[in-house]
Amino acid sequence: MRWLIALFFSVSLCGFCHAAELPLTAKEISLMLRSGYSSASVTRELGKRRFAGVIDADLESSLLKVGASPALIEALKRGDFAVSEKEAARVQEQLARQSIRHSLEADRAQKEASTMAAAKSQRTMAAPALIGAGDAIYEAVKGDLVRLNNGSVVHSDDESLAGKKLIGLYFSGHWCPPCRKFTPELVDFYNRVAPQHPEFEILFVSVDHSDSAMQNYMREANMPWPAIDYSKIKAKESITRYVGNGRPCLVLVDASGKVLSDSFAGKDYVGPQKVVADIESILSGASPAHVVQVH
Repeated sequence: MRWLIALFFSVSLCGFCHAAELPLTAKEISLMLRSGYSSASVTRELGKRRFAGVIDADLESSLLKVGASPALIEALKRGDFAVSEKEAARVQEQLARQSIRHSLEADRAQKEASTMAAAKSQRTMAAPALIGAGDAIYEAVKGDLVRLNNGSVVHSDDESLAGKKLIGLYFSGHWCPPCRKFTPELVDFYNRVAPQHPEFEILFVSVDHSDSAMQNYMREANMPWPAIDYSKIKAKESITRYVGNGRPCLVLVDASGKVLSDSFAGKDYVGPQKVVADIESILSGASPAHVVQVH
């Protein structure tokens, strides 16, 4: 769990990872809760770093929706962790400087990505295609799939994913309470619809902290779908690029990797239930273009 928390602070919440000494803001608290932190963990972090901001009715409602406990809300409203006005002003000034710096870094990264994409496009045009675009997801994970079989996690035949036209990429981990709550719902949905729709599959991409944790999660939830071998996940950038900052994250793609439905609407977390509803609509005959949220 320690490495995931470190990653969370160094990547997902870069708004405050570069300023570890700064007090927390409401936005950062919301991101922590959405990423699986408990209210107790947030409270402990507040005890170390304090809080810069004011909790109004809108913020209170927003924090409650992402799992803040009433006790945490009351503590924030009472000002238990409040900093002085001078310190709050310093926080806002530093965050503004960070925002400018991040914007410049993003512009530079975008230019570099455009240059690399152009070079890649030229290489692709100069070389014969090795695989069809429609096989992108299958080719990305071929040979690296596992599956639950009689209580053991074993190597899975690649054919379990070959020829699938709709693939739900499920990013989830046992450490995440919302994941453990949602996974049984997804298992029930899968067991109900997958037998009637051979064109559909779910692929589990673990965000657990170890191979044993992933396997225990698969056994506990009795996951009926294939998963990427834990030791291979870090190298699957073409798959992990789909995950958002919130968990659980379910992303529906076609065989070529085109996003048909996402747990995020832009940067807003709408949840995996929305994707399940879209899958059901598509499988019932609705056109994907009518139900999807383009990534």
